[in-house]
Amino acid sequence: MEKIEKNRVTLEVQVEPQRVAQALQLVYRAIANRANIPGFRRGKAPRRLIENYFGREYLYNQALDRLIPEAYAAAVEQTKIEPIDQPEVELVQLEEGRPLVFKATVEVKPEVSLGEYKGIVAEKRVRPVTEADVDRYLENLRQHYARLVDLGEERLAAGDLAIIDYEGTVQGKPFSHSRAEGVAVEVGGPAPWPGFSTQLAGLRSGEEREIRVTLPQDYPQGELAGQEAVFHVRVREAKRRELSPLDDEFAKDVSEFETLQELKQDIANRLREDALREAENRVREQVVAKAVEAASLEVPSTLVERRLRSLLADLEARLRQQGLTLEEYLRLTDGKMEDVQAGLRAEAEATVRRELVLEAIAQREGLSVGDEELAEELEAIARRTGREVAAVKEQLAERGLEGLRVGLLQKKAADFLVKHARIEVREP
Repeated sequence: MEKIEKNRVTLEVQVEPQRVAQALQLVYRAIANRANIPGFRRGKAPRRLIENYFGREYLYNQALDRLIPEAYAAAVEQTKIEPIDQPEVELVQLEEGRPLVFKATVEVKPEVSLGEYKGIVAEKRVRPVTEADVDRYLENLRQHYARLVDLGEERLAAGDLAIIDYEGTVQGKPFSHSRAEGVAVEVGGPAPWPGFSTQLAGLRSGEEREIRVTLPQDYPQGELAGQEAVFHVRVREAKRRELSPLDDEFAKDVSEFETLQELKQDIANRLREDALREAENRVREQVVAKAVEAASLEVPSTLVERRLRSLLADLEARLRQQGLTLEEYLRLTDGKMEDVQAGLRAEAEATVRRELVLEAIAQREGLSVGDEELAEELEAIARRTGREVAAVKEQLAERGLEGLRVGLLQKKAADFLVKHARIEVREP
């Protein structure tokens, strides 16, 4: 092995003549069993005739396709390098009766020069839980479990719910998403267009109205931005949320507790647990960030670009869930693709740097993730997603499983940093 530049190494690999001969024999047999050679049954043509018929170079290339991947994998294992890309292979020697020799040049994980990572000072500030926090949580529960009652002859007011049909036009012509039926709209809410829902106030069930709104400047169909849209609206149903009183009966309906006081105490306990978890996560972020800052390494562009592609794919997937393409998103935000990529590239580089430092700490401290721990994580994923463990394992396949193992190792390294940190508890 020879280090050549930055994070690139060259392996010069020799394969014994016997193994080359065995590979050639396997190739010959495979070709002979499927080739139609005049005058010979399949599998019976002599090797020299096969060589003459297909060409010696063809047989050797077929043998190389078997030998080089196996020998390269063995060389990687022997030298303990960690490749991050596919190798560039150069054939040096291939002669009958002599060793096969080839060179493989590949980019590897960089060397990480760790700074001080034990005894990192971190501040822990736990947010206090107040009675007002508990009251807000209870009010959210009331809203969640509110009953919708029909308004009858009453008129819609702010906060009420209207089930409507609408059909809109701009300059007398329909446009994309301008027609819908049975849509639930909260009076005074922001949907479906600014200024639309407030104009439903005063209507009864069964009544109709013409509503005019100005389409926003960031409307996806740029040619319609800023134009007036006219909607013909019919109210199918008019409903109002009916909130239950905060009493023991409410506690019984929404929880396993018999009294409102017990429910309040449980909410307070859960909010304190959340606050403690948030504080511990912030401590974790602090110690990892300081360990990364203290380390010195050159982040490989290969890993950054790979992570950048992953982040872009995640962004596009999130946008699709909102019914947008990346191009529409850029138009809405008046953004540019190069700016999005620049922001994501910075995030990708920071993430890769963090992961490399955590892996280096794990290696220094002899941390590892066993098959049992990996199996436990697969079971946890299966429980969270409601699937069988075998299905999760099949989806991840070999490469995904190794990625899961690496992620668990990085988590172990972060846990190690927290365990050996000096944590100072401060007032929030």
